Amino acid sequence: MIRLAAGLWLVAAPALATGGAEVFEAHCASCHAAAPGAPAGAGPNLAGLSGRAVAGDPAFDYSPALQAARAAGEAWDAARLRRFLDDPEAMYPGLWMGGTSLRGTADVAAVVAYLMGGIGR
Repeated sequence: MIRLAAGLWLVAAPALATGGAEVFEAHCASCHAAAPGAPAGAGPNLAGLSGRAVAGDPAFDYSPALQAARAAGEAWDAARLRRFLDDPEAMYPGLWMGGTSLRGTADVAAVVAYLMGGIGR
């Protein structure tokens, strides 16, 4: 049973990541770039997000809430990003970013897989 579950994950993971690009484009790209070297927009560039310090894009002016998270040594991983996308303001009160337009856990999971999948590395 464990082998079957692992096998299904390996088959589903690429589809999830591909769907993540589409979900990101539809819900996040109006404010965030995900291409290496692309300029920041209303939000920071998210290329290379996995393992990067919170508030880690040097070309972006972050809110004090995110600057404090960086000073505390926080870094982006899948679990932190999932919690953030579920409710950004609850995670970082005073955040300058509004809520997300992601619709449900499938969209959040797809975007997390996409951004944590090594874009921009």
